[in-house]
Amino acid sequence: MAKPAKSSFVCQACGATSTRWSGKCVACNEWNTIAEEANLAAVPGSGMTRALKGRAVALETLDVRTEEAPRIPTGIAELDRVTGGGIVPGSAILIGGEPGIGKSTLLLQLAASLANAGRSAVYFSGEEAAAQVRLRAERLGLTKSPVLLAAETNLTNIIATLEAGRRPDLVVIDSIQTLWADALDAAPGTVSQVRAATQSLIRFAKQSGSALLLVGHVTKDGQIAGPKVVEHMVDTVLYFEGDSGHPYRILRAVKNRFGASDEIGVFEMVGHGLAEVANPSELFLGDRDATAPGAAVFAGIEGTRPLLVEIQALVAPSKLGSPRRAAVGFDQNRLSMILAVLAARCGVSFAEHDVFLNVAGGLRITEPAADLVAAAALLSSFSGISLPMDEVYAGEISLSGAVRPAAHMTTRLREAQKLGFKRAIVPAAGELEVKSLKLKLTRISHLKALAEALGPCE
Repeated sequence: MAKPAKSSFVCQACGATSTRWSGKCVACNEWNTIAEEANLAAVPGSGMTRALKGRAVALETLDVRTEEAPRIPTGIAELDRVTGGGIVPGSAILIGGEPGIGKSTLLLQLAASLANAGRSAVYFSGEEAAAQVRLRAERLGLTKSPVLLAAETNLTNIIATLEAGRRPDLVVIDSIQTLWADALDAAPGTVSQVRAATQSLIRFAKQSGSALLLVGHVTKDGQIAGPKVVEHMVDTVLYFEGDSGHPYRILRAVKNRFGASDEIGVFEMVGHGLAEVANPSELFLGDRDATAPGAAVFAGIEGTRPLLVEIQALVAPSKLGSPRRAAVGFDQNRLSMILAVLAARCGVSFAEHDVFLNVAGGLRITEPAADLVAAAALLSSFSGISLPMDEVYAGEISLSGAVRPAAHMTTRLREAQKLGFKRAIVPAAGELEVKSLKLKLTRISHLKALAEALGPCE
């Protein structure tokens, strides 16, 4: 009988394993990401030890009535919105974001808010010394909060500390890539270490009922570093987004087992930490210039929250053989599609022009309903005709040039009406509660109607 291999080769980008080393991973096609890792004993507390004989588990039917999961209010309204009403005890939350975006600041404010409300919060820092965390707490005015703090990266010590004292309501690990287990002969941050640490901590959270909040590093592509299985193991995945040139931060839920996904919370980085933004629509509209062409307002929706944001376009003659196409906060592929539809269906060609598209305020828009407003901004900049300041747009564009309806259109237009907008350009199809709206609606079925109003059309 062959003996099991003492080591395996694991891709540090996707977590795929192989029996031999190679320069390129066959699973994700990344180069120089495969590293040798030893196959040692299971990590204590991970539940991965092999039993000689299993035990039968109790089986249940689907008609058993289950109470709704209780929640712990965080005291931060925007965070409660993203998590679905608060943090569920025993749940595991993974939060990722660019370095310096404000992850540690938000988590320290969260821990202090729960501690001030009489709950137990433990903060383990693996990247900063305890003195550094205290300095941040002093800048945020949180030194009086009874948060329990430790600078520790050994997984066994962390588990032992949590099991020894009173069960904490919240456990913060900053960050999961810094932890290491004695039983694994691998460097901190490798796939095996991250997977083992995450599984051990989640197992503790499920057994004890403590809420677990993990901080994850991100790669250059903006994805959480480490094996993708970590995101499958946790209950909620949050991404902290923002532009270093803007003080605004977006906390976006991309996975949530206890609430709606794609919900967002809006924060502003100020001197005393992260402050909540009650009305983000006014924030993202900002100071607008009525005379400048190429600016249009999008009536969007993020999760359950209607959100108005300005889309800015610049179309300039190009002397390059291949004109530039750049988008910030907008999908580059959708921009290329809109330009192609305008050229093929409306006779407006941008082949000799550089095209730049920007979402004001550092917000990132992913929904297809922004197609119409992007086309309006592009046509406005191309023709030099300024769009009305009191007009909003929403609608999806198909490859045929048809304008398709977007979901929750009435909710979008009510938000626009509340902020003082008077007119809306919307798809001809789709139902609207016209009686509750005082906006002047212009319903179009094809993009050609918009092109004819803003520029030449063949």
